[in-house]
Amino acid sequence: MRSVFLRKTMKVKCPVCGKETEYSPANPYRPFCSEVCRTADLGSWASDEYVIHGEPGSAMNLSPEEYEAAAEHTREVAAKKERSRK
Repeated sequence: MRSVFLRKTMKVKCPVCGKETEYSPANPYRPFCSEVCRTADLGSWASDEYVIHGEPGSAMNLSPEEYEAAAEHTREVAAKKERSRK
């Protein structure tokens, strides 16, 4: 007799557009929702739009609230950039 485990699919917000997306092997772009968002994020890193301030490892000292605020800021910047492209 085989045992079958049902796993709840984890959903996350796309770091670029904020759309809720599946975080599993079924999504080849995870944590992004699409190839477009994945490529946009890579382009942002390549053009130095994203900058990591502080000493290496300093993010480990952020509180959950500070971490979420930084993530929200990143989503807002990406959304603004996306709107300006249209």
